[in-house]
Amino acid sequence: MALKDLMYSFKKNPVDKLNPRDLQEEEIRLKNRMERLRKDINKIEKDKKQKFQEGVGADMIKKKMLAQEIKQLDTEARLKLKNFSTINKQHMFVSNLIVVKKYEQDLKKNKIWDKIGNIGSENFESALIKTNLSGKEFEEVLNDLNRVFEMDITEFEAGEDEAENQLLDAWSSVESGAIDVDEVEQTLSLEKSLEKEREEKGL
Repeated sequence: MALKDLMYSFKKNPVDKLNPRDLQEEEIRLKNRMERLRKDINKIEKDKKQKFQEGVGADMIKKKMLAQEIKQLDTEARLKLKNFSTINKQHMFVSNLIVVKKYEQDLKKNKIWDKIGNIGSENFESALIKTNLSGKEFEEVLNDLNRVFEMDITEFEAGEDEAENQLLDAWSSVESGAIDVDEVEQTLSLEKSLEKEREEKGL
């Protein structure tokens, strides 16, 4: 089932009518598309570097020609990156739907299932794109879904942006030599996060 058919089905039917096999097939298809785009983007980036190197020591006419070619490649890469971002959101949505279906019977015993049914397909889609339920146990899934539904969406988005910015800053610091990878890994480790939570709770 293509994504547009899946989305049509999702908007017309409640979550409990969706077929898990269709969702899994779509998840694989989207993952393959993301992988192809990633390879395309990497190839374009290599081509840009090669053309830049060709311009070192070249005359002005050659440099101007190469500059135009590099700009064209950059535009192509940006379009593919935008497409990758869109597909990545679709993949996140489908992956999370698979988890919801996995725990469907358990979720139906909680009030959260009523929220899922009443939130509306577009709002539910938006909520699932902004969280990651993959590989989590039921209690974690339940907590994450409750957090998404209870938290103001703008507040949730701000939290997500902050986390992303922290990662980008960390990469930048490593690349500039300000800190080493081990320091970042310690900061991001689950064990450190749990220790911090225990300290905050006074355990």
